[in-house]
Amino acid sequence: MSTVKQGHFSSRIGFIMAAAGSAVGVGNIWGFPTQAATHGGGAFLLVYLFLILLLGYPMLLAELMIGRHGQTNPADAMAKVASSPMAKKIGKSIGFISIITATLICTFYSILSGWFVSFALAPVAQVSGQSDIASWLMDFSLARNLVFTLIFIAMVILVIRQGVQQGIERWSKRLMPMLLLILVAGVGYILTQPGAMQGLEVLLIPDFSRIFEADVLVGALGQTFFSLTIGTGAMMVYGAYLSQKEDLGKLTAYVTLTDTSVAFLAALMVIPAMYVAQHNGVQIFAEDGSLLNSDTLVFTVLPELFKTLGGVSQYLLAIIFFMLMTIAGLTSAISIVEVPTSYIVEKTNLSRDKATLLVGAVIAILSMVVVFNFSALFGFMITMTTERAQPLIALGIAVFTGWVWNRNKLISTIAAQEGVKADSWFWKLWPVYVKFVCPLLIIVIIMQLFSQ
Repeated sequence: MSTVKQGHFSSRIGFIMAAAGSAVGVGNIWGFPTQAATHGGGAFLLVYLFLILLLGYPMLLAELMIGRHGQTNPADAMAKVASSPMAKKIGKSIGFISIITATLICTFYSILSGWFVSFALAPVAQVSGQSDIASWLMDFSLARNLVFTLIFIAMVILVIRQGVQQGIERWSKRLMPMLLLILVAGVGYILTQPGAMQGLEVLLIPDFSRIFEADVLVGALGQTFFSLTIGTGAMMVYGAYLSQKEDLGKLTAYVTLTDTSVAFLAALMVIPAMYVAQHNGVQIFAEDGSLLNSDTLVFTVLPELFKTLGGVSQYLLAIIFFMLMTIAGLTSAISIVEVPTSYIVEKTNLSRDKATLLVGAVIAILSMVVVFNFSALFGFMITMTTERAQPLIALGIAVFTGWVWNRNKLISTIAAQEGVKADSWFWKLWPVYVKFVCPLLIIVIIMQLFSQ
């Protein structure tokens, strides 16, 4: 294995932008507001923030630590943590399952992100007077899904094949600031609209009676893992591209804070937007109080809201919003596709260029299978990967970090970081916390997941 073959991030800000880009994605801007709107607004937000702090941050740090220690792909990085031959085999299996999980996530992720691309182009067609094309771009159809899934995969492959510094790092530095700028502007605009304050109250004032509901807990856990890309191997790969001297505690905090801030900003835009839409006559709730079209919230409620604004602003806002969604999808997909790509580059004699094209072809074929069997496979893929595989992989990572990794070797890895004191309270507490608390929390929530 050669780390030179793979490359490294050239700067700290490059890593933060790339890792934050991986974490900040469709899970934040589509998933989080949808989950929050479905599961009681403020109550979901409170549980999510609690889980990010208690589970998300320490587990993200564990993934990055294993990846940086191994300086290789997730399968071999997990094996390097272990000492005995049996533990090495188990570690390699967990890492390999994370690579498979990342590949499968790409199937539904590419389809979903393809919709964002088509919805961003639809207003352009409408302004140009091409109403038939605009309708085709927004209507659910096999042809539309096939075309834009492939377009999105091609966009990701174009970035990945350029390598770590020239592809992932360079584009993350460009796309992340753009995403944040658009998001802040969107929040500022929506909050000035009539009806927005009602949505703001729903989001910010929690109903404490809902905090311990199983659906809220499970939804918040799934959102925590999915938004931080824990259990996909992506953060292990990014960790492998880091210098051994970087302070991972601080870097992980920056990434977690950025990810959580974007999720909150997205909810601050989407949930008030729902109530603005309702104020403008768009039906968002059923008679029993449940949210209509919760899974396709951004494709139904928001376009209807944009229509009620009239004039040029309806098209401009639609273009900006779905450009935002496309950027979010792209920054996350880049990190997920890098997982199988890095594995193939290390394990074969293929160049990065050829390995990227091979991975792209495999993802395209798998995505086409899902597109042709949409009703049977799309929801199944989401459940199997984000609600089942990711928590189980995270459990394996927690066990290996806390129980399998030799404590003295872990401490020496921690001490190798610049400006870090291995005997500080944080670095003494974190391994113990990952060893006992994280596995227990994950097991409890996995039991809830599988009992549903």
